Amino acid sequence: MLDQTSGYNKFKPILKASALAGGVAAVLFSAGAPLTVPEALADPVYVEAPKVPGFADVVEAVSPAVVSVVVESNVQPVAQNDGFGFGFGGRGFDNLPDDHPLKRFFKDFGAPLEPQQPPKPRDGGPRPVAQGSGFFVSEDGYLVTNNHVVREGDSFSVLMDDGTEYDAKLVGTDPRTDLAVLKVDADRDFTYVNFADDSKLRVGDWVVAVGNPFGLGGTVTSGIVSALGRDIASGPYDDYIQVDAAVNHGNSGGPTFDLNGEVVGINTAIFSPSGGNVGIAFAIPSHLAQDVVNDLIDDGTVERGWLGVRIQPVTEDIADAIGLAKPEGALISEPTSDSPGAKAGLRQGDVITAVNGDVIEDARSLSRMIGMMEPGDNVELSVWRDGKSQTIDVTLGEFPSEDQLASAEGMSAPAESSLMSRMGIEVRPSEDGKGVTVTAVNPDSDAAQKGLAEGQKILSVNNKDVASAQDILTQVEEAASNGRKQALFQVETENGSMFTALPTGSENQDAG
Repeated sequence: MLDQTSGYNKFKPILKASALAGGVAAVLFSAGAPLTVPEALADPVYVEAPKVPGFADVVEAVSPAVVSVVVESNVQPVAQNDGFGFGFGGRGFDNLPDDHPLKRFFKDFGAPLEPQQPPKPRDGGPRPVAQGSGFFVSEDGYLVTNNHVVREGDSFSVLMDDGTEYDAKLVGTDPRTDLAVLKVDADRDFTYVNFADDSKLRVGDWVVAVGNPFGLGGTVTSGIVSALGRDIASGPYDDYIQVDAAVNHGNSGGPTFDLNGEVVGINTAIFSPSGGNVGIAFAIPSHLAQDVVNDLIDDGTVERGWLGVRIQPVTEDIADAIGLAKPEGALISEPTSDSPGAKAGLRQGDVITAVNGDVIEDARSLSRMIGMMEPGDNVELSVWRDGKSQTIDVTLGEFPSEDQLASAEGMSAPAESSLMSRMGIEVRPSEDGKGVTVTAVNPDSDAAQKGLAEGQKILSVNNKDVASAQDILTQVEEAASNGRKQALFQVETENGSMFTALPTGSENQDAG
């Protein structure tokens, strides 16, 4: 029994002296000896255990700064979850023939082809579309959450740990890092938390996650840092902290704290074949989040530097072919016309090995480094060309809008622009060589309605493998030329591979 009257945990032993004596007596009795029972001890025996360090002090200090974020929308849903957590809503299968094996499969195994719509508000007002987590970063009411928590919302509110609810307004979002800032205006000072210096974070350090999983506000879980610098193919700035603290749906946008009560990361994604926690969660590191959050608070937008080159990884074979000692850096496959890089003299076949003296490990690290700089910054690039290293100075431009040519992420502008215009998606070749990774989705497109999202992979279109935006366009155009209104996309999500159908746009083409 736990004694709560002192500073130590004291546990009553299961076996008392009296019980032991009784056992001895029973043995003697069975052996025919005279029965003699010693007198039982009057008091139980206790064992004092040392006090185990806990997280209560940290949790008590930071909990008032963590909130539940409730998002509502005036737009009715167009696609629902398909029962497996894939988010495709089954709608892509409506256009398949009744005898199609995929349609039979989902019918046989019970996944609804026509999922039920959620109940509509009786007053016809906004409907809840998301519930996540967030935390205050200033006493005057600025708070941080995920972009994917708020992106479909028209109105927002936050629920404090003491049950108080406040309306909030959206200050700005940054889809590329999946961050958003809200503002609560109230006649009070809010408890807030600081970002940590995550450069000191080590694998094995203790962390504490606080958030709103499944709507259970104020939930606290703990774990350790499992890995650093994780790339989960969600975007060009992937640099996630992996933790094994229990993080579930609703924790999105919530903080992960170190034992000093400072935010080391913002919970954003989980690896979950089952849909629930399996001990693998990913958080945006504080050094990345802090810069983005400050920009959003400043003017609601994030300005990024732009080099304007299409890049790819340097493989061992490429490194050997061009005389590089290691397969490091980013290989320029094509500079964009009139871009800052092209004007500075960067060429096709150059390998960027360092920026301002900092070594570029791979193509992803170049995208991340340039993207965190400001337009107008002067940078010194170390470039490997013709078997030797040289230095090229570049003044960065401003990262272009989605319909402008090229980007620091190495996307092919003509094909990507056409793909975004036609299908509502942008892609880049997957680093593992399997298909293409979705890097952006137009929220008003059929692709978004069918559930396509950033970070997913498109493996094939009409059962033909794809490795680029042009491959997708080729298959879609071939289907359209054959009079087919839909193309079958094979998509790999965190829960596995599945198929969905997307319009080819054939009905919008000129009739001859």
